Amino acid sequence: MTITFIGHGYVGLVTAAVFADLGNTVYCVGRNPEKINNLKKGLTPFFEPGLEELVKKNLEQKRLIFTLDYQEAIPEADVVFICVGTPSLPSGEADLSAVFKASEEIAKNLKGYTVVACKSTVPVGTNRRVAKILEKGKKKDVKFDIASCPEFLKEGTALHDTQNPDRIVAGADSVKALDVLEELHKPINSIFLRTTIETAEMIKYGANTLLAAKISFANSMSFLCDIVGADIEQVMEGIGLDNRIGKQFLAAGVGYGGSCFPKDVKALVAMTKRYKTPGMLFEAVEEVNQIAHEHFFQKVKKYFHNDLKGKKITLWGLAFKPDTDDMRDAPSLPIIKSLLNEGAKVVAYDPKAVENAKKSLGEKYAIEYTPDAYSACAGTDALLIVTEWNEFKQADLEKVKKQLKKPVIFDGRNIYEAKKVKELGFEYYGTGK
Repeated sequence: MTITFIGHGYVGLVTAAVFADLGNTVYCVGRNPEKINNLKKGLTPFFEPGLEELVKKNLEQKRLIFTLDYQEAIPEADVVFICVGTPSLPSGEADLSAVFKASEEIAKNLKGYTVVACKSTVPVGTNRRVAKILEKGKKKDVKFDIASCPEFLKEGTALHDTQNPDRIVAGADSVKALDVLEELHKPINSIFLRTTIETAEMIKYGANTLLAAKISFANSMSFLCDIVGADIEQVMEGIGLDNRIGKQFLAAGVGYGGSCFPKDVKALVAMTKRYKTPGMLFEAVEEVNQIAHEHFFQKVKKYFHNDLKGKKITLWGLAFKPDTDDMRDAPSLPIIKSLLNEGAKVVAYDPKAVENAKKSLGEKYAIEYTPDAYSACAGTDALLIVTEWNEFKQADLEKVKKQLKKPVIFDGRNIYEAKKVKELGFEYYGTGK
């Protein structure tokens, strides 16, 4: 088939590369000339394990085509996927301006019959609005069907998730459109779930909010564990062994971040307000996530007798999770800002996210960055672990101990066994332990 993706972010670029690798002719449309030129050279705009190699392979095979021109990419496409960003507005509602702008451009260039499917995470009713834009802007002889085909990939494992999804959800009124989408996905071995458009839109928000709720639940339990002397990891293991619950996402820490959970929980809360339905549970998920950042910071502050002025603190990890350079809503950001606001100096190391961290923090929140984990610890008063990169798990703690002014670790991701770290002579403060 010939497929077009509007957008070359995590969803658009990863999915485009995977479908090109399955033998399709794939166009990927962007609006930034510099990024498109880099993509034509095989240079990806963000870090994702294995992605750059897959892009280069399919560029060489001439199956993957990057362009700024809708007129080049739309007319011959059997399926057009909208994969643009839907960030949060100040109200918490999703900003759909990019979706509607893309829809206008798609409409002008449709030819024959096309399935236009939205992969962007959008509130219920958005695809119906897209259909109206397409109908208004298309030529008279053009036919199309709309569909909602949400993505469920995770940054850091995006290629694997796209190639091996738990399920493929497609919502449409048209049986023909669903048949086309199912045929396209046939090489991917997964359950293909046919739904209505509204159901597909809601599945994405429900899935992300439930996963976020599990994290916030684990963090709420960890606050109690800190006080009563229980071990949060054993508590969550005992809970997660119940087949009705499962162990994934029951990890306590400094909170969730990234491109999906924060904005999608906010958007779901905004939907409950718009339709005047109870949304207290969803509001609590977001509130607990904010408390998790502050709870970790207060633990550090308390250790230093509520006086961080002049203290030099090491941060290991800046990205919101390992195996990505994404700083969107990263828990490191509020922690860094709190430390700096209290007069501390921050030295940070992250394997991939330093440049994005500089952009996110700006000049107002200036911190020191180092090229490796050990030099970040030189002469500092404490080590804070914020992102669970594998290299931190395998770090030489004896070397770390020699670098630190005082051997104290605040482990925001529980990557170490407390007993072993204490035996090495560290003061160790985990999360919920």
